[in-house]
Amino acid sequence: MKLLFLACLSPKTGNHTTAERIRSHIESAGHTCELRDAAAFQSPAEVAHLISRHPPFEGALAIHLHRAGSLLLDIQVPFGVIFGGTDINEDVKVEQKRVVMEQVLLKARFAVAFTDQLKEEAELFLLSQSSKIYVQPQGIQTEVSEKFHWAEFLRSSGVMGEHVEELHVFLLVCGLRRVKDPLYLVEMFSEWHRENPLNVLVVIGPRYLFFLSNIDVRQKIDPVFTVEVEAVVKKAAGVFLAQERSQRELHAAMRRCFSVVNSSVSEGMSAAILEAMDLGVPVLARDIPGNAAVVRHEVTGLLYSSPQRLLSEHDLRDRLVRNGKLYVEEHHCLKRERETYRRLVDSLLCA
Repeated sequence: MKLLFLACLSPKTGNHTTAERIRSHIESAGHTCELRDAAAFQSPAEVAHLISRHPPFEGALAIHLHRAGSLLLDIQVPFGVIFGGTDINEDVKVEQKRVVMEQVLLKARFAVAFTDQLKEEAELFLLSQSSKIYVQPQGIQTEVSEKFHWAEFLRSSGVMGEHVEELHVFLLVCGLRRVKDPLYLVEMFSEWHRENPLNVLVVIGPRYLFFLSNIDVRQKIDPVFTVEVEAVVKKAAGVFLAQERSQRELHAAMRRCFSVVNSSVSEGMSAAILEAMDLGVPVLARDIPGNAAVVRHEVTGLLYSSPQRLLSEHDLRDRLVRNGKLYVEEHHCLKRERETYRRLVDSLLCA
């Protein structure tokens, strides 16, 4: 089967990583899966034209009901959709978007939600058949670069001093987007750093939409917000912006940090949180539904009580690391995810 797969493919983002992983699942079953950036299309008509080219696509898949799913409304082949998070948590609040997403969901052969909570939200706010929405948590696999140098990473991020190895580095993994709200913790961490200079916050993640390999052409994800973040961080004591890294380097940095932090206003399912658990790193996450679905407070992580507790309660830190690792192994199995997407894509053949 030849399948078109649409997703938001900003480099080094969770969406991109998820799409690549799902594509590999589909292709491992013998299908051809062509992954395209939804941002490259202006209308459903463009996608319909692409679908009909020879040899034609026989099915389609999209991550995010509105940004990608809406582009599939004019195609004449069966398709499935995967909820992204902001589509169900945020876009449903905008009537025009909600109507479009209802049309997408009604036409889709199946839909996938990462959590039970996302499925329940979709059933509540969108006209849908419950039977066509499947819950499949993200499969998690981490791989660490053996060439990564922690001290050099910190210095390149602006963290200076002779004893960087002694720092308690909290790593906020996110793109510079308003929905990720990276400024939410800046004032608190800056004050905490003044009390104890060993505590620092490093923000790392993509700032640009795309790169061209032959020339340096980059477009910031949100130019206005990026300038705002850079200005605030520049003035904040103990808070630093790191340059984005490859996935393997990012995982290496996560493994070395004291804790991985999440400050998002909205999440479908944060891959960074799950990856931190898999890497044996405690998680400090903002108490929002998407995070609460995977972080059990004081069991697999902390939902914004007080980060100081990780420093003072060693038993708590050890317990969070142990429980987080077990949780990911039990609920975010890569093999189970692969089997689910193979089965769902095969169902398109029966349409």
